[in-house]
Amino acid sequence: IACRQVGGKRALIRLVRTDEGVQVDASGKLAGRGAYLHPYQTCWEAVLKGNRLESALRTSLTPENRAALMAFMATLPPDAADEAETEAPSTQDDEHD
Repeated sequence: IACRQVGGKRALIRLVRTDEGVQVDASGKLAGRGAYLHPYQTCWEAVLKGNRLESALRTSLTPENRAALMAFMATLPPDAADEAETEAPSTQDDEHD
């Protein structure tokens, strides 16, 4: 909902609206209205600074919910490019004639 790019469910993090508020659904199986975000701070920042998440989940974020989501966001890599840089580079054998 933040960057509007399509991705597989397994590559995304699900947020769900429950009776207790909005929370991260690590299992992807919690009951309730859900929304999916990429696991990057840039996507989370975009959705938390506006009202897209509240609109998608049809609810209002409490200050406690927002603080918990921002704390979770802090554990994520900044963006996809930064994550790719931290992965070990693949090695390829050079062909020699």
